[in-house]
Amino acid sequence: MKALDPLLKNEHTRRLYSAVGLRKPFVRQAKTKHYRLPELEANGGFLTLKPYAGPVISPAEWERLDYVTYPSDPDTFFAPLASADGQVKMSGFWEFGKTDRDAIWTPNAEKAPGLKRWVEGLGVNFGRVQLLRMEPNSLRETRWGLHLDDNNRLNPEKEGWIVRLWLELTDDAESRLVLRRDEFDRAREVQLPLARGTQLLVDSEYLFHGAWHAGTKTRYALIVSVTSGPEFERWLKGQLPATQPIVAPWLEK
Repeated sequence: MKALDPLLKNEHTRRLYSAVGLRKPFVRQAKTKHYRLPELEANGGFLTLKPYAGPVISPAEWERLDYVTYPSDPDTFFAPLASADGQVKMSGFWEFGKTDRDAIWTPNAEKAPGLKRWVEGLGVNFGRVQLLRMEPNSLRETRWGLHLDDNNRLNPEKEGWIVRLWLELTDDAESRLVLRRDEFDRAREVQLPLARGTQLLVDSEYLFHGAWHAGTKTRYALIVSVTSGPEFERWLKGQLPATQPIVAPWLEK
């Protein structure tokens, strides 16, 4: 089928494509027996953490990396710092018979020692670690592209649920991470600001999400797969603010 004209990519055509089966999600929301982080569950699947307060990380660390794309999405660029097999390639861990953990550093990691230290400082067994490089887009395009991540394929239910941790590297205070629990529930959409140093934790296999980059320059962010459990909770407890600035509206009765 001919690709849809970019100007026609909006919520109305998204709903139509979904209704007739032309746009099917890779994964579906499901309540499993995996251990989940209580703090994340209590806030509706996302948490705004304290801003990054570590050593300054030079922009050269992310600007000089080798970026690649998914075959299914040639317009979004990622630089894998850690992958299933240590290669600079966008592949699902399941292609190697692995859950999204036990990642292997790629040659990109040698060029980004500060970012590597931040990941190692989490003190957890991490999965994919990737730099996102994003050009400005519109809110219309973002809402068209809202999606769920495939984080837990091959993940035994005796293990913790795998979620995603974001670290914003560039100062894009007007940009937003857009979240929805229900795919077409615009009324209860959440938009989380993406200023430099912002740290966000998202159950990205439960919440439909996408980034709206309202800036004028290229945006960069680091995204890490982490497993819910005691090891990660030790790091998380030191990163939680006194109160959450935004609470999920879908929790309201």
